[in-house]
Order: sequence, then C-alpha cells, then structure tokens
Amino acid sequence: MLRIAVVPVFAAVLLLDGGHTTGGRLLAAALFAAAALTDRLDGWLARRSGQVTDLGKLLDPIADKLLIGTALVLLSWLGELWWGVTAVVLVRELGITVMRFFLLRYVVLPASRGGKLKTVLQSVAIGIYLLPLDALPLVVGVLAALVMAAAVAITLVTGIDYVRTAVRIRRAAGVPPAAGL
Repeated sequence: MLRIAVVPVFAAVLLLDGGHTTGGRLLAAALFAAAALTDRLDGWLARRSGQVTDLGKLLDPIADKLLIGTALVLLSWLGELWWGVTAVVLVRELGITVMRFFLLRYVVLPASRGGKLKTVLQSVAIGIYLLPLDALPLVVGVLAALVMAAAVAITLVTGIDYVRTAVRIRRAAGVPPAAGL
C-alpha cells in the first residue's frame, strides 16, 4: 500500500520545474529507489513471517506496475525515454494484469522468477534514467540504455511465459481455448 501511495508524490517531484532540475531529479530517483526497495523488503518480510497472502500476491505486482508505469510515462513525456519502450512495457504489463484477473477463478498467479528479474531490471534502468543524465558522464546514459534494452527483452520473454502458464492452467481446469481469457 505504501508503494501505491508514493506514486503520486514521486510523479509530482519528478515534474517539479519541468522535470529537468538536478535537485528534483535526484529526489525523484531517491523516492523511486526507496519505493522499489520496499518491494524487496515487503516480500522478504512476508515470506519470513509466513504472511504471504493471496491479496499480497495480487497487490504487489499492481503496485510495481503503477510505480514503473508512472515512471516510464513521465520519462517518455519528458523526452528522456523512447515512447516505444514505454508502449511495449505498458501493453505487456496491462495484458498480464488483465490475464491475472481472469485467472483468479482458478488460481492467484504469483510473480515468477523471470517476472521478478524483469522488475529488477526495469527498476534499475528507470533509476538510472531518473538521474540528471545531462550532468553525468555519457557512459551513464549508455548504461541506462543497455539495462533498459535487457529489461524490455526480459519483459517480452516473461510475458510469453505467463501466457503459456495461463493456457496450461485453463486447460487443466477444462476450459476450451476458444473460450478466451
């Protein structure tokens, strides 16, 4: 819930003074990093204390998608990130989220290891893009682009994997493929 509450604050800070001030970018990067790190901490604490719940399995990816989606849209709007990257990631994320809701009658589909890797790569890439890149060496921008390219590749691969898993679940439940997700 905390990550969801941080999203509008993060967005407002990123957009301060047009989104291009060093202080605003550093503060936005710090807020993003803190929210992303709470994801890891929350999961670790839930597993450690045996408090893993279906609600948590459902809300955790939604919180990730809100934070990451907001960051991608704003970075593209600010001209820092190609809109094609944002579109690919958002279409995949929206599609998998909708698919998860349709699968709720059979099972709560938790994040896979690949999905978690995707989130980490996206978070690292976005974290770098949030930095005031014009004030940093060129190699930092190149690193951001390389990490984002890896994130997009993993985003697509894991999206296909989730769809295959959904098809298997529906077949096991006796639902014909023509019935749709």
